[in-house]
Amino acid sequence: MKVLTAAEMRQVDQATIAAGIPGIVLMENAAHRVVEFLVDKFAPLHAQRIVVLCGKGNNGGDGMAVARQIRTRFPAAALRVALLADPDELQGDAAANYRMLTASGCVVERQVTAEARYATLVVDALLGTGVSGPAAGRALEGIREINGGFPLAKVVALDIPSGMPSDSGEPVGELASADYTVTFTAPKVGQVLPPNCDHVGQLIVAPIGSPSELFAHVRLELLEPAMFRGLLAPRQPSGHKGTFGHALIVAGSRGKTGAAAMCGMGALRAGAGLVTVASEEGALQAIRAHAPELMTEPLDQIDRLADAMTVIAMGPGLGPSIQLVRGLVRRFTQPMVLDADALVDGIHGEGRVRVLTPHPGEMARLTGKPVAEIQGNRLGTAREFAAARGVTLVLKGQRTVIAFADGRAWINPTGTPAMGTGGTGDVLTGMIAGFLAQFPRQPDEAVAAAVYLHGLAGQIGARALGEKCLIATDILKYLPAAMEECADVPDRV
Repeated sequence: MKVLTAAEMRQVDQATIAAGIPGIVLMENAAHRVVEFLVDKFAPLHAQRIVVLCGKGNNGGDGMAVARQIRTRFPAAALRVALLADPDELQGDAAANYRMLTASGCVVERQVTAEARYATLVVDALLGTGVSGPAAGRALEGIREINGGFPLAKVVALDIPSGMPSDSGEPVGELASADYTVTFTAPKVGQVLPPNCDHVGQLIVAPIGSPSELFAHVRLELLEPAMFRGLLAPRQPSGHKGTFGHALIVAGSRGKTGAAAMCGMGALRAGAGLVTVASEEGALQAIRAHAPELMTEPLDQIDRLADAMTVIAMGPGLGPSIQLVRGLVRRFTQPMVLDADALVDGIHGEGRVRVLTPHPGEMARLTGKPVAEIQGNRLGTAREFAAARGVTLVLKGQRTVIAFADGRAWINPTGTPAMGTGGTGDVLTGMIAGFLAQFPRQPDEAVAAAVYLHGLAGQIGARALGEKCLIATDILKYLPAAMEECADVPDRV
């Protein structure tokens, strides 16, 4: 699902209007989509006490169109509209919608009244994607009302929560917090990056008439199951363990055998037909004890083993092995997944599939940048590194970023703070290897499937066990449920 900047969204709107769909029609379509959502989510809508807070711009115009449609379709609904601006400030389509709303008999108030505070449903139409800088004046007052003035209400934001910058995950002032956001045409950058994404609630993407061809060139996307669902299709009846690839896991050492075992089991659970773990001699017995399904070999046998492997994953619990890592990356042509101790400086893709999976601390080590700088520009940092090194970079954390050498980037919406526990990264490395073992000719989709399902399995596990009780191996336990959900249900954000 494409993710647009404010400038890209303006270009799409302008091109749509130039193609013959007037702006007032786009606004009316947006209102229809919002009312459809309200009817579906808050039935019966006529039983709700609804407040629509409008600003002076196009977002306010959308809000007034929503209010008019509610008034027309549900005349018995307890509806109040507050315009936190002077009507004389309204222009264009927003002014036209104000005239149509008042002509329908709806009273437009100039402030939030005491009676309005008993609302059960608040529609935030104060500020849209055109906002620049922090909210001020009556718009800021309205944001504060949304966040604290309606104790009984659910909040639905139109297009974007008020005060949120469209192009950044970093707040520039006070933001409204929504339970649901109905955005138009495509998600916006600010909605999908942390910490702003925490203010969006559930994101619903509503088409309003702009052809998708107008933004097909955009190179930023929000990861969704449709992008990898083909990898979850039923297997051919003739399939066997040799059909689904052989993953070599170079991992583990004395005291860190669990990392190797979790990585290996991640590959098996993801569907690899065979998994061999290569580790130091003293660790092999313990690795086999963790998981008898894993084959094991000593490290000095890697050269003999590697040619027969579909994919090689390295790093979890391995210990310092710079020369080993550089040598294998240079010698072998198979896809490789590098994590933890295998994230050494100087790795370049050179036209081969090389997937690096750092957390922010490891990314700081690779780039020489402070962690705070990386976290402040996760998307830009990941894209720059992937392009410069010719690799696929999986920058882990809230809203994991997958950046490709050609400049594309995908943002993963799944995951939970419950996954902040030792070993979850080892499982992810194994899962990426497992999908690459099965689908070496679809490396982008393989990485996407592993990242999305890893986060979703964590979410499902956290719902069952609680955020504090989830441990890394629980991701393996709940992975089948995550796969089933992605294979069977329609796409949703």
